[in-house]
Amino acid sequence: MKILYISPENTVGTLSLWRKEHISRGNKCRTITFFQSPKNFEEDICLDLPFDFTRPVMSKIRNMIYKSYRGSEGYFKEKDGYPPLWRPEGLFDSSFFKFKDWLWRTKIEKAIKEYDLFDYDVYHFESGMDFLKNEFFVRKLDQLGKKIICHYHGEDLRNRGVMPYIDKVSNLNLTNEVDLLSKHPNIEYIFLPFDTSLFNVKENMSDILRISHAPTNRFYKGSDQIIKICEKLEDQGKIKFDLIENLPHSQAMERKSKSDIFIDQIGNKGGWGYGMNSVESLSMGICTLTEMNNAYDAFIPDHPFVSVNNLTLESEIKNLIVHKERTLELGQKGRKWVQKYHDIKQVSNTLYDYYKKIGLLN
Repeated sequence: MKILYISPENTVGTLSLWRKEHISRGNKCRTITFFQSPKNFEEDICLDLPFDFTRPVMSKIRNMIYKSYRGSEGYFKEKDGYPPLWRPEGLFDSSFFKFKDWLWRTKIEKAIKEYDLFDYDVYHFESGMDFLKNEFFVRKLDQLGKKIICHYHGEDLRNRGVMPYIDKVSNLNLTNEVDLLSKHPNIEYIFLPFDTSLFNVKENMSDILRISHAPTNRFYKGSDQIIKICEKLEDQGKIKFDLIENLPHSQAMERKSKSDIFIDQIGNKGGWGYGMNSVESLSMGICTLTEMNNAYDAFIPDHPFVSVNNLTLESEIKNLIVHKERTLELGQKGRKWVQKYHDIKQVSNTLYDYYKKIGLLN
């Protein structure tokens, strides 16, 4: 098969991992991104387009604009609908997207011709996004009878909503976020893929436990409360706290690997449970704390996480400080769990089963 991934950016490295896996199975695979990876992950075809709203400054500007549409929560307010539907939310919104489509189109059409982007069998649209808001590329793919897969990761479905035409013609919708299963009538779950062989398992605890937190978005991760509690415990001499932010991925991983405990999120403001941050820490054999709810507990009851919230985080940390042997055991359990569910070989088997269901494989 010829497989093409189209994505705003290579956010957590999964595009590179998928490409490598597909090629190892004897397929041709390319990835094309709108923007450069903020964490310096490997690029294949990168268009390097303007207006990257995943970057902090642009994200703040967008949120300020959307406060006039959605109230005090701005862009962070989740949309209603089953599924939520994208549409321009005001005159500025409509005018901006028309201008952006006009600005981007020449470079995109050049890439389509240069890389023969219509000559693929299956198209993965990360975040369910076409190149442009008018969805011209997907419309052409539909005319050509191509297989179309949309993969939703969080705010793309919660806060933006589905793009109308791509949602209409998509052969398969995927997500690795449990809460999104209740936001779309036709969506399937797939675990985040990861190369679990990258890291050695932690075997010893530090004398004073080192706790790390690595938010990409402080609001979504409930970071203000996490930082407040950890700095308090550090001032008391009970832990060492490492706040990991705004670093290339390799440097962030080096610092994370020195942790005894990793805290992913509390508050469930940006989805439930856990994400790639936790998959990485568990792969290192690091005891990982995050807020799990009843739905997540029921969905993956054998998960290895220490479930915390803003009321229990401090007491759970203190308990782990006292019982270091339990902290170590939880990290080792987490490593085995990640290998079982998140290893790229396991996850790709699931994807290829989905391929069979939509008629790509016999």
